[in-house]
Amino acid sequence: MDGAAIDQEFAEELRSACRTTVGDELRSIAYFTEDDVEQLYLRSDLERTADLVGFADHERLGFRSQSAYRNTQLGEYQATIRLFENGYLTRVIRDDHGVWVTTDEMSLERFEELISVLDALLEEHDVAIDGGE
Repeated sequence: MDGAAIDQEFAEELRSACRTTVGDELRSIAYFTEDDVEQLYLRSDLERTADLVGFADHERLGFRSQSAYRNTQLGEYQATIRLFENGYLTRVIRDDHGVWVTTDEMSLERFEELISVLDALLEEHDVAIDGGE
């Protein structure tokens, strides 16, 4: 959690995209890989009491989900949405990195838009890394 998990330009793109898509319902944003996790945003009315490393350990199980659900009649795995008493956690993973976003209650359409935006940004970042940029 030394801040090296993500470059600041990409972090700002994620913050901006989530804020635009989710609006005031946005609670937090975290970026993670197999080895690191970084909180990119935490709404000011929330306390920093979440076990970020513990959340990351659980959400990393999604790296295996990408292959576990491959070639099913459901189609390609896209995201996970978890319902909690005080909000939702949406996780999107692309290859070896992912983002989870926590929100207040929202419509299903806004979750779908959030998932689409996050997936596109993660894919774009993969291309930039693989392309040597």
